[in-house]
Amino acid sequence: MQSYFWLYGVAVFFASFFLTALLRKYALARSVMDIPNDRSSHKVPTPRGGGVAIVLTFLAALGAMASGSLISSEFAISLAGAGAVVAIIGFLDDHGHIPARWRLIGHFFSALWALWWLGGMPPVTIFSFTFSVGLIGYVFGALYLVWMLNLFNFMDGIDGIASIQALCTCLGGVGLYYVVGSGTSALTCGALAIAVIGFLVWNFPPARIFMGDAGSGFLGVVLGILSLQAAWVSSSMLWGWLILMGVFIVDATFTLIRRLARGDKVYEAHRSHAYQFASRHYGSHRRVTLAVLAINVLWLAPLAFICVIYDIDGLSMTALAYLPLVFLAFKFHAGELEKPSE
Repeated sequence: MQSYFWLYGVAVFFASFFLTALLRKYALARSVMDIPNDRSSHKVPTPRGGGVAIVLTFLAALGAMASGSLISSEFAISLAGAGAVVAIIGFLDDHGHIPARWRLIGHFFSALWALWWLGGMPPVTIFSFTFSVGLIGYVFGALYLVWMLNLFNFMDGIDGIASIQALCTCLGGVGLYYVVGSGTSALTCGALAIAVIGFLVWNFPPARIFMGDAGSGFLGVVLGILSLQAAWVSSSMLWGWLILMGVFIVDATFTLIRRLARGDKVYEAHRSHAYQFASRHYGSHRRVTLAVLAINVLWLAPLAFICVIYDIDGLSMTALAYLPLVFLAFKFHAGELEKPSE
């Protein structure tokens, strides 16, 4: 099956593409629309929920890879179970409203499910010291995965940005796996990347459909799981993945810290992320999304590869990678209150 993966890739792309088209028709018929308000970054009512196409096509590809023994059944169960629960919660929230506490309970259940089937948190190496975190790792791992799925929800606020970030992360992950000689493991990242591309055709600015919480939460938790699984292959791989996801991690974390310090209700909708300020400043979603693409390709991906190839201390490399991203968060006022004119 591995030698014919490109055929499966073509099938995944067209499945994602046509499913997105069908979901767009469904959203228009059922008025599942994202209506602009004072917390929105868009100005035109747009169908939402297209990310379900990514969910369904990737889960189908996952089943095919597991049945072909390309990935372990435990890994497939980890991804499919956690991802499906998060997607269902997001889908229901897209069509109505689920109280934050119930969403959070479901998110933590998904995270613990994923960790159980992964075998817990992998060892983490910092400054040449390797730490095996044992049972306490389930706490840290669950917090990490829940943060990953929520930050993708937070950052999916302008056309194409979450799709581009997920695509860059997946393709970077494919490259890192080949660097460490684990080409088979790269297939999972490749399948997710192709599913995202099928959706991105419809989501690239100006977007004809939005991802919705079902898709963004699913991508966040799946990418988080993939990063932990990569760490079981090589300790430096975890740091490589954290570098690849730097744009979203820095913007979302920086914004959250500022809002917490100010006493804001962090679960309420807002548009104070750096990318949102930037899109208003430049008057363009496309420019900001393409800038995220450039940062990933020209800065983060090379540093991730250097970190893994030369086995440089991951914490130091991650700090170096994040430094200009923190500068950009300051520059574009991440977490600050909006001015009345904005």
